[in-house]
Amino acid sequence: MAPLAEDLRFRGLVHQMTDPGLEGRLDGDRLIVYSGFDPTADSLHVGHLLQLCTLRRMQQAGHRPIALAGGGTGFIGDPGGKSEERSLLSAEDLAANLEGIRGQLAHFLDFDRGAGEVQALLRNNADWLAPMSLFEFLREVGKHFTVNQMVSKDSVRARLERDGQGISFTEFSYMLLQAYDFLHLFDTEGCTLQIGGSDQWGNITMGIELIRKLRRADTWGLTSPLVVKADGTKFGKTESGTVWLDPERTSPYQLFQFFVRSDDAVVGQYLRYFTFLPHEAIADLDRSTSEHPERREAQRELARQVCTLVHGEEESARSERAASALFNREVAGLDERSLLEVLADAPSTAVERSRLDGGLLLVDLLAETGLVPSKGRARTTVEQGGAYVNDQRATDVARTLGVGDLVAGRYLVLRRGKADYHLVTVT
Repeated sequence: MAPLAEDLRFRGLVHQMTDPGLEGRLDGDRLIVYSGFDPTADSLHVGHLLQLCTLRRMQQAGHRPIALAGGGTGFIGDPGGKSEERSLLSAEDLAANLEGIRGQLAHFLDFDRGAGEVQALLRNNADWLAPMSLFEFLREVGKHFTVNQMVSKDSVRARLERDGQGISFTEFSYMLLQAYDFLHLFDTEGCTLQIGGSDQWGNITMGIELIRKLRRADTWGLTSPLVVKADGTKFGKTESGTVWLDPERTSPYQLFQFFVRSDDAVVGQYLRYFTFLPHEAIADLDRSTSEHPERREAQRELARQVCTLVHGEEESARSERAASALFNREVAGLDERSLLEVLADAPSTAVERSRLDGGLLLVDLLAETGLVPSKGRARTTVEQGGAYVNDQRATDVARTLGVGDLVAGRYLVLRRGKADYHLVTVT
């Protein structure tokens, strides 16, 4: 295994570093490092993956990671990367969100006592921010920073420079709260390193400065690049919305497909960011993408690695089988759960089981589901070889459907042409 600093450089995870000497400390000392996750939802999403993976790399290299759940700062909201004010969450919503993400963190970090000195810690900044009075905060933290300093930070300046936009005092204070988090973790846990995305640079340096002023001690900050898609748009968003780590929000199959669809231009970068594959294996996949892009070997390995990390080997393997079945036109062999995930975006129709007892005409069902506009068009589609039942071509206009055609005991998968699917549920 490569030294941590070398590994981070290889993977493109070093965007900004407060001190070049930090690289030597990453390989020579045992550091305590933290990254924060504001509980704005009851699940983390793929936008959090980079920092989760980086914390995991830190732990594997012998450092102790702290996952900081922002139960306190979550009341405020980070203005960084936002074009407008966040909606404030209630205490009940924040508590529910914190409970939701706690279990997800354990997929990435070892919180077991058996991990010894590198045992991961989970802390909630509401524990120290909530009891603090306003006067105490202003005296202990606010007096050490000027408004000029705060306004110069990118996250604030970007909001102030937008026409018709501004920033409330509430969000303006966020960076001071985060600075105090670093100070508190320094005092209570001996934490000396904070990591985050490049949009967190201003917040991180505020914390370092506060510790220097109040404790006359050196601490460090490390940021990684913001992850974007090949077209420069926000990573982790699809037409249907955010890609979540909670399987109830985004199924393992959907997560698998999200990464399988990665563009050739960014798949190598994603392999470095989100997997723990050796450098040589990544270089081999880079060559495969360059020389045989049609094989999409890098995309499949990326999806396999991330899905395993988030949901485990069994779910990853099941998702891969489902993806292969759809690609190879073998949906008839899928179990019910996989079938429903594969065809989650397909239109659907329910029909009564009794209609299959005497044989339901395929041309009637094609028209009824709307795959074709009329029975006449349905007959033409069948005659021309464009109709499929459970991915098997149907060419007989007299073809009927019965219970023997059902997939997983209660479904029919109709297809017109190459990719126009319709799921029929038999009730």
